[in-house]
Formats: sequence, structure tokens, C-alpha cells
Amino acid sequence: MARPDKAAAVAELADQFRSSNAAVLTEYRGLTVAQLKQLRRSLGENAQYAVVKNTLTKIAANEAGIDTLDDLFAGPTAVAFVTGDPVESAKGLRDFAKDNPNLIIKGGVLDGKALSADEFKKLADLESREVLLAKLAGAMKGKQTQAAQLFQALPSKFVRTAEALRAKKEEQDGAGTPAPVEAAE
Repeated sequence: MARPDKAAAVAELADQFRSSNAAVLTEYRGLTVAQLKQLRRSLGENAQYAVVKNTLTKIAANEAGIDTLDDLFAGPTAVAFVTGDPVESAKGLRDFAKDNPNLIIKGGVLDGKALSADEFKKLADLESREVLLAKLAGAMKGKQTQAAQLFQALPSKFVRTAEALRAKKEEQDGAGTPAPVEAAE
């Protein structure tokens, strides 16, 4: 029978897995307490970084319906539970890992889908949500401008075509009638 403290720890971890958008598993071997504190700050306000026991975390992940992480629970493991923008937290982990090579990103899960360490690095290379939304808004505004120009061009092209047809018809009518003869003196 499981001890009550372990059962409570598993329940808490399972709740964190369920309530987070993403969970990133890392190996922290060789990092000092001060470096771990710095890492927690670099993740931002929307992430919680916790050193965990592999067996309990594996059980909690399975209880939360995440069974793709089982092979990542080897060696000293810590989990970053992300409740906000996962790109921001992925950038924080990537930047910290550049400065501190002892931090190794093992992989994780994003919205229920397993991601490898390389996929998290690609996620970190994305621009922030605000920048992507601004680019989308700019693209949509550009398309609206193009549509307005197209709708304006149709009537003006029709008018130019009608005017050209009228001028051509007048020219043809003028060529078919003989020129007036002037009296000779």
C-alpha cells in the first residue's frame, strides 16, 4: 500500500500535468542551487520548475493520461510545468541551457502531444505570440487593401473599355462617310 505522503505527491503532480499546457522534462545534474533559482526566474511567471522523483512522476503522468514520457524518466529529473505561453518558457529553457550546458532538455509534452528535445528547441525559435498575431493582422490588412483595390479596378476598367469601344465606333462611322466636297472656284 502506498504511503499517504507519496499518494499526495502523485495526486499533486497529476493535477499539475492536467492543468498545464506543456511539461518539459530536463536533467539538472551539475547545476547549483543558485543556478536552479536563476532558471526558475528565466522561465517566467507562467511556468513552475520542480525537481521530482522519477517513479512518482511517472505514475502521476500516467494517471493524467500521459504515457509517452515513460522512457524519459532516467537520471535526475526536473519538470517545468507551463500554464501560459509555451514559447516563452521554451525560450527561457533554451537560453539558460546555452549559458549552462549542464541543463539537458530531455523532451516533454505540449497540449497532450509528445515532443522531443529538438522539437522544443524549434518551439523556442518561434516568435512570441504577440509578434505572430501582429504579423497575422498585418497580412489580413494587406489582403483587405488588395481586395479594395481589385473592387475599385473593376468599374474603372469597365469605364475605360466602354470609352475605347465608343471611340472605335466613332472612328469607324467617320471612315465610312465621304468627306464633304468644297466648291471649286
